[in-house]
Amino acid sequence: MKKSKISLESFFWSAEEIENPFALIDSFFDYADLDSHKQILTGAMLFVQKKEVYNSDYPGQLFVFYTAFRSFLKACVRLQHKDKKWKIKESPESWSYLHQASLLKDEYLNPFLVFQRAFTEKTFAEFDFFLCEIFHLSASPFVEEFVDIDLITPYIHMVKMLDAAQLMRERGIEKIKDKKVDISE
Repeated sequence: MKKSKISLESFFWSAEEIENPFALIDSFFDYADLDSHKQILTGAMLFVQKKEVYNSDYPGQLFVFYTAFRSFLKACVRLQHKDKKWKIKESPESWSYLHQASLLKDEYLNPFLVFQRAFTEKTFAEFDFFLCEIFHLSASPFVEEFVDIDLITPYIHMVKMLDAAQLMRERGIEKIKDKKVDISE
């Protein structure tokens, strides 16, 4: 039985259907840079409990960014298992904590760990709910009460996934060559 791939749904924000998660990440960061994505995500988080509407000049932009972030999440789901076939090119000699951003040292060395850890702790549905909820609440002029909804953990994982994806894009990836040993000799 052939395994069917779930669409990354990139057409809504990129005007093309992208199936490769690495290509989607490139398109995602071409659409807006890392700082813009973090600013929109953080801005939406800050407006969750406010009566003001986030980005009231152009609230429709939140919907477009929701679709872009959702596609990014779908690509991240696929990337969590890619470390067996792909690796990040060697890190540069001049390493600093600033380059590391929100990542732990082992995550900086292997950004695939960020995706594995995120989707071990939360499911895609939980991340999708988080995105939907923060964009919905930040676009609402009303303060809604919600009980027992953890918005901080998915937010932290999203920031780390953004940093990991940007790092992968900057350093590049390469396919792991199979090391076949000829035992007949």
